[in-house]
Amino acid sequence: MTGAKTNATEQAQAGQVAWKRHVPVRYDCDVAVVGGGIAGVTAAIGAAHYGARVLLVERFGVTGGNATVGGVGSFCGETAGQGAVFDDIVAGLEAFGAIAPYKPYVEKEARVFDPEILAVVLQELLLKAGVRLLLHTQFVDAAAKNGRIRECIVCGPGGPEAIRARQYIDCTGEAALAHAAGFETVKGRSEDGLQLPMSIMFTVRHVANSDCQTQVPENWFGAIRNESDLPMTSIWPNGPGSNAIKVKIPMFDASDTESLTAAEVRGRRRMMEVLNYYQRVENKPWLLDHAAARIGIREGRRTVGEYVLKLEDLRAGRAFDDAIARGVFYLDGHDPANDKRTYILPPDQRQVPPYQIPFRSLVPRGSGNLLVAGRCFSAHQLALSSARVMTTCAMMGQAAGFGAAMAAKANSSVAALDGTDVRRLIEKNGAVLAVG
Repeated sequence: MTGAKTNATEQAQAGQVAWKRHVPVRYDCDVAVVGGGIAGVTAAIGAAHYGARVLLVERFGVTGGNATVGGVGSFCGETAGQGAVFDDIVAGLEAFGAIAPYKPYVEKEARVFDPEILAVVLQELLLKAGVRLLLHTQFVDAAAKNGRIRECIVCGPGGPEAIRARQYIDCTGEAALAHAAGFETVKGRSEDGLQLPMSIMFTVRHVANSDCQTQVPENWFGAIRNESDLPMTSIWPNGPGSNAIKVKIPMFDASDTESLTAAEVRGRRRMMEVLNYYQRVENKPWLLDHAAARIGIREGRRTVGEYVLKLEDLRAGRAFDDAIARGVFYLDGHDPANDKRTYILPPDQRQVPPYQIPFRSLVPRGSGNLLVAGRCFSAHQLALSSARVMTTCAMMGQAAGFGAAMAAKANSSVAALDGTDVRRLIEKNGAVLAVG
């Protein structure tokens, strides 16, 4: 192995450093999934169930993404008919008594679950399926040529290593693999690039007023003295004597290092300001119990795929021959320019009928061996505001897993796959795709 090397004067003057390092190819597999959120988990299990040798790369110590590390303890949208992999996830939560009873989807309702139990359920389902896990492992870069990814570089506690796979699936949320491999990506709304706002999640415990000694100290954070000054704050039950609280954090870029850092800082400051308001103004006997390890992200980069899902497709309840997922959630596009409970669309324009997502939206334009799933799939921003929910992302993940495994087995490109074959397979595995 050689050390890092720099090209001295001219690149230093240009503010750049060239570096080169030989790293071992430690992993060889049929399908490599980068990103272990709900989409990544369902992709990895789906590919493994089809018979592929699968590797899943996740930067945190648990899988689940926003559902676990981000503390988002509820499934939005329909939780029945999402396919065999998601059914197994729900069954695992039910076995622990860690999910609310099933009810058919109704506008804005969500099915609450325990994020800590979900992390265990996902881990066990992945291992049962034979997926090889790399936790605490960060994606770094990709070596690609002519639309095909040869290797991707990751770095965990053991240092930089290479993965060589026949097919890859980007489930990073921010299209990190697709972007590094040179595929076209976009982010934010067209006029100013602003992304759907993030949210910080935290939980509080209820205590007797006489025991509520650990309050937010004076003069550490800004003071919120009136309800009208609160940012958008959503509160719901979190089991006996507890509440889960979500606070809107807008105007940050999830794909920019400094901006995401600033969002985390802003999120925890706003969390303490909101908690201080409820303790001192509303006299709530609340103590901070737990803050999510990362801020909740709704949008980062989106790939430009063989088909870009449009707002008009959702409003028309459009059906596709190569449909692989079905969405039902409303257009949950919060205004990205402020932290109030304001939306991009007025109330009478937010509902959509059931609609389908085509397999082509998971295929980056010009791709030979890369699929995407989850919130980095190919869609306009307002279409994403509905399709980004975990239930729909799980359907996309399962489809990407099946598709990648099919392409690996056939030694073909993902663009050459017949999306209707993928559709038939996921319907055979319990996915309900009918609309209209």
